[in-house]
Amino acid sequence: MVEQLSFKIAEVEGPLDLILQLISKHKLNIYDIEITKLLEQYLAYMEEVQSQELEIASEFLEMASRLVYIKSVSLLPKHEELEEQLKRELTGQLIEYTLCRQVAGLLKNRYVGDELFYRTVQPVTKEAQYERHHKPQILLEAYLSAVGKKKLPENPQKAFEPIMARRVVSVNSRIVIIMKMLYKQRRAPFLSLFEQSSDRADIVATFLAVLELVKNKRVMIEDDGKTVSLL
Repeated sequence: MVEQLSFKIAEVEGPLDLILQLISKHKLNIYDIEITKLLEQYLAYMEEVQSQELEIASEFLEMASRLVYIKSVSLLPKHEELEEQLKRELTGQLIEYTLCRQVAGLLKNRYVGDELFYRTVQPVTKEAQYERHHKPQILLEAYLSAVGKKKLPENPQKAFEPIMARRVVSVNSRIVIIMKMLYKQRRAPFLSLFEQSSDRADIVATFLAVLELVKNKRVMIEDDGKTVSLL
């Protein structure tokens, strides 16, 4: 009969931690684990978790299936070598996990927080303060020299006038023009669509309009890549 478990579920950090607790509690030999007894205690733990309506992590389920597999192998004839290999792998993981926990404990004891890693407030000496005074124009010239600019524009508002003055051409307006042309001709040379373009804005809007029409399957670019036709 499986002995009732007495430790709290919250104290178990993972399946390896649980197995170590079971080995310690039932005085099992870590170098020669009794898989049958360990599996019984492990499944009892999982039943206790389910009885408290707690979710079982996937790594616990994976370890349970691993223990079941080792026990299944032990019941098969002529599989002693495989059983010993599986048990050695589990034992190696448990020993490695134990060493890691021991090292973590040593590092935790050596940690002293921020007690030794701070600097006391240092008084500001008079020599550390910059007491010279400069004219604003000299400071401006020094700043412009540092950022790599000769001078600021005399009227910053005029610097944006070329951008604001550019004509905005909508893609929809170019779609209307292209469709009117194709309704009359059915087919047209691709470059002819740009003949009425007077500037870069017109060219870009026309090109985007063609892409939009092709995307919506209203026109197609023929195989030669030089002709646009209406669908």
